Amino acid sequence: MRRQLPIGVLISGGGTNLQAIIDAIEAKRLDAVVKLVLSNEADAYGLVRAKNHGIMTVILDHRKYPSRETYDQAVVDLLRAHGVELVVLAGFMRLLSPVFVKAYSNRIMNIHPALLPSFPGLHVQKKAVEYGVRFSGCTVHFVNDECDEGPIIIQAVVPVFADDTEAKLAARILKEEHRIYPRAIQLYAEGRLRVDGRRVIVAGGANDKNAVLIEPPLDG
Repeated sequence: MRRQLPIGVLISGGGTNLQAIIDAIEAKRLDAVVKLVLSNEADAYGLVRAKNHGIMTVILDHRKYPSRETYDQAVVDLLRAHGVELVVLAGFMRLLSPVFVKAYSNRIMNIHPALLPSFPGLHVQKKAVEYGVRFSGCTVHFVNDECDEGPIIIQAVVPVFADDTEAKLAARILKEEHRIYPRAIQLYAEGRLRVDGRRVIVAGGANDKNAVLIEPPLDG
């Protein structure tokens, strides 16, 4: 039996990416085990998703801690106590302090609904539509001390159409998030990721030298 990577998933809301990770594990496409799901919000629906699959849940309200650092240390202590090796942020709506980042250096993943380094922060689908970009997408990256600036692991690209709204684009991107996040975790579980400065090197990755995306298409 292949080793199952112990992960901890941090959420604040609905947990659709958490569900995608759980589904990938149960389908044996992801060699991982979710040791716990932690939320800073008691009403996060992702907690229900976790309980439906027999996964331990923890609510840790950040408002009960005197500082970001003391909260993050409490989270780190909890993750370590449960043997978590990789931290997965899945809609965890808090910036991590250096206390957290240093404790799990290059062992914290996040997913962002844009093609970083373009459009970091919030409301990024709206920004992409308003800016008029032809492509958007999502990015899984390692977390560092800066917001949405860590080394990029994997990205998925979706076209942005002339009649797109923020909601339409967000829905298209979310489907790809559910595909690439489990894949990024699996690459880590297989020991195939190496951070070299700002770059993440994927061992054994295949490259199509002729791959290209054009929107609108040349024949359109």
